[in-house]
Amino acid sequence: MSKTTKWLVGGVAVVAIAGIAYASFGQKTKTTSKTVTIGIMSGSKQDAKIWNTVKKTAKDQYGITLKFKEFTDYSQPNKALASGDIDLNAFQHYAFLAQSNKSTGDKIVSIGDTVISPIRLYSKTYTKVSQYKSGDTISVPNDPSNESRALYVLKAAGLIDLKSGLTLATVKDITKNPKNLKIKELAADQTARSLSDVQGAVVNGTYADSAGLDYKKAIFVEPLNKNSHQWVNIIAANKKDKNNATYKKVVKAYQTEATKKAINKQYDGVELAAWDADFSK
Repeated sequence: MSKTTKWLVGGVAVVAIAGIAYASFGQKTKTTSKTVTIGIMSGSKQDAKIWNTVKKTAKDQYGITLKFKEFTDYSQPNKALASGDIDLNAFQHYAFLAQSNKSTGDKIVSIGDTVISPIRLYSKTYTKVSQYKSGDTISVPNDPSNESRALYVLKAAGLIDLKSGLTLATVKDITKNPKNLKIKELAADQTARSLSDVQGAVVNGTYADSAGLDYKKAIFVEPLNKNSHQWVNIIAANKKDKNNATYKKVVKAYQTEATKKAINKQYDGVELAAWDADFSK
């Protein structure tokens, strides 16, 4: 074989190897670069900063580009997910999802925990739960899920007891009320405003913030336990996608120390990282 022939054969081999390498590595880069659209509620600047942290981690560590579609109506993100308009959503807790699936027939599941926003008992009359007197009034939200949550907070505070084995508790399920407290049911956005007329109010974080309540002055905070786990916020997917490898990486990108630090910095205890919290008590 002449030198020219050897050079041509060698050159073809090099080109072939290069082509194989390009196809192999090029294909890998192409398939691992993903875009995932997450449905969220139009939120605060704090939420945006937390998601920016997650977005950076997803891109840097997993090659995933996160895009967000914002909603203003809580009924929309699950509809958008079920119809395939978005890949995931992150706006609801377990209890909300259970009720949503029940009413719509959708098959949406949690693929990872995010945060929990403990609700609190506020009072302008007392500074301690032990100060409550017979006949005092405490207002609670009147919608089924939030009323149940508020009643469990009062149970945890030692003010009432409830029937066991409940999905959602109502005032009719109170079995013990040693101080004969009057439970006043109001729209969730009215509980904070009622504080001038009652001796206490269980107020959701959103409404406490809008009413200017100082969460550090709450006289009781919802504990992390078996009852409160249902209020953990989640990243949700369609059931058929629950084992999607890319979506699992999105969860990993959220559940990091960097995200936890961002949550603590932005909310200073109003919201807590939930993925490694102990709810076994």
